[in-house]
Amino acid sequence: MSNSVVLQTDFSDLKRISQGKVRDIYDLGDALLMVSSDRISAFDVIMAEGIPSKGKVLTKLTEFWLSHISDIVPTHFISADINDFPAECRRYADVLAGRSMLVKKAKPLPVECIVRGYISGSGWKDYQKTGEICGIGLPEGLVESAAFPEPIFTPSTKAEVGDHDENVSFEHVCNEIGAETAEKLKDLTIRIYKKAKEIAEAKGIIIADTKMEFGLLDGEIILIDELLTPDSSRFWPQNDYAPGRSQASYDKQFVRDYLASLDWDKNPPPPPLPDDIIAKTKEKYIEAYEQLTGNKFEE
Repeated sequence: MSNSVVLQTDFSDLKRISQGKVRDIYDLGDALLMVSSDRISAFDVIMAEGIPSKGKVLTKLTEFWLSHISDIVPTHFISADINDFPAECRRYADVLAGRSMLVKKAKPLPVECIVRGYISGSGWKDYQKTGEICGIGLPEGLVESAAFPEPIFTPSTKAEVGDHDENVSFEHVCNEIGAETAEKLKDLTIRIYKKAKEIAEAKGIIIADTKMEFGLLDGEIILIDELLTPDSSRFWPQNDYAPGRSQASYDKQFVRDYLASLDWDKNPPPPPLPDDIIAKTKEKYIEAYEQLTGNKFEE
């Protein structure tokens, strides 16, 4: 089972409470089981094919980063060791091992906490149109992929599967969750990003931007969901970085570029992914893991 592609998880005696683009969440009573599938989405559409081992890369990288930022904010992480899981989960060890983690229950806050150190993606598009990102006025004359003097907090809505996240202003977040909580999220997001950016740059990787999610547990803010993976971040190779153009990346860019070359309206159903695109994407995910952690990826 270890080398097969896991697209769906459906365990008859476990209660699945959520299925996202990539993750399936199961309610275990006093904790949650978070399972990372090998599904991949592009333009908010889930592809019919998966990327082998992708879910394991996401889980292992999240575990790596959670261990590095736990001094900044508490996290939902309990264990990623299958031997620590309840008996009803261990019977599915062939599927769960390496791609799942036991996490604390928290009430998710309805905001995607995005921090940008560089201008790229939807931020670059917004800047070209308005000179702003999420209501933040920026200097004239910035070029694509340029670094900001200081990272900026550019939140978005948290959309349902199939819908698009929308960039929103910080004032919008304050109105949604309260100014005090919004300020805390902004501060935590930027602090985590700065620490991770320093760690990654020492390994030859630029973190251009990333998104995080937080929740409330007993009234305290904790970090939830994945963290600093190729799915939630833009990773660029430092030795190839040059402002003024788009950058090579360690993520699903192969998939996006391929799909963009087709006559496809970016609505379901998606076109099939060729084997070489799947293989190259898998290579990039594993390369990011190995370069950031210094560990050989074990499938």
